[in-house]
Amino acid sequence: METLSMLKVGYTLLRSETPATDLVNAFMDWAARRSLLLLAVFMPPYCAYRLASSALAAAAPEDVAGKVALVTGASSGIGEQVAYRYARRGARLALVARREASLREVAARARELGSPDVLVVPGDVARPDDCRRFVQATVEHFGRLDHLVNNAGLANVCWFEDVPDVANFKQVLDVNFWGTVHPTHAALPHLRESGGKIFVNSSAAAELAMPRMSFYNASKAAVLSFAETLRVELHGEVGVTVATPGWVESEMTKGKHLSGHGAVEVDQDVRDAQVGVFPVERGERCAEAIVDAVARGRRRVTVPAWYRALFLWRAVAPEVAGACQRLFYRRSSGGGGPMRARRALEATGAKAVLQPPSLRSPEIKME
Repeated sequence: METLSMLKVGYTLLRSETPATDLVNAFMDWAARRSLLLLAVFMPPYCAYRLASSALAAAAPEDVAGKVALVTGASSGIGEQVAYRYARRGARLALVARREASLREVAARARELGSPDVLVVPGDVARPDDCRRFVQATVEHFGRLDHLVNNAGLANVCWFEDVPDVANFKQVLDVNFWGTVHPTHAALPHLRESGGKIFVNSSAAAELAMPRMSFYNASKAAVLSFAETLRVELHGEVGVTVATPGWVESEMTKGKHLSGHGAVEVDQDVRDAQVGVFPVERGERCAEAIVDAVARGRRRVTVPAWYRALFLWRAVAPEVAGACQRLFYRRSSGGGGPMRARRALEATGAKAVLQPPSLRSPEIKME
């Protein structure tokens, strides 16, 4: 009966001299509504393929000893820990960030952990000229480039409607999005030559859209889409791995962010209101998962892994996910006082359990 109905619709469209594109789209609408049946047939062999691919990757991860990894945002947080993880595996490193003194501290530690050669290249990923310069410096020093780790990032925490000038947040897109695009564009010819890999650090916020982080969410969603597009265009000639981490031990979870006026501040009360009762993953564990995923050629990695369940809820029941976010991220009456997320954290006394000890101090690296 449904097929007959569809034929009648098609016949009516033809008789009414409707453009052919409308007929095609009407058929596609009809077919899409029945695509779940095709999905049910497709899923078992696809799951078998995924299982076999995972087993193969687990049995033969890439040996990065002696290979060259360029890490942006390497002076602290996830980037610093990723550098240490590569160092333990014997990789040669090019470390990039704006804070040269901190970079040199990270470089010294990386050498102690086993990296045979570490190059420090101060630079700002938001500046295209800097990106070209640090990629070229890496290739000139090592003679090759195998892994590009796009990690540098910047967050904002403020209600969108309270922002006096949205132009103040252009820097979030400059660092998070363009700070991934420019190094990738400069490094791609060298990565093609080495058959290398690109890592892109997006965020769980790209999928979950955390309140009070509108510019950050948008930049990380753009990064995610850019990486997925790049993977298709490169046809496997250069591997692409994307991370969508949740709350991870870093300067961001220490309380560093852009305020509503676009100025950098460190405010742990704001941090507690934003992170709330979410457990914060240790930086070492996140870095270990990232480097392992890159070495195994995985498409995506989420740390902690349980965030994938939240992504699923957001996809299949967005109303439920939205209601939960509104429950915790709603202003107190009158606009003042802590939000419910922070009040819940304070009421339960769970901070000692949910946050690593390093986050209890607001001190961050300044140089």
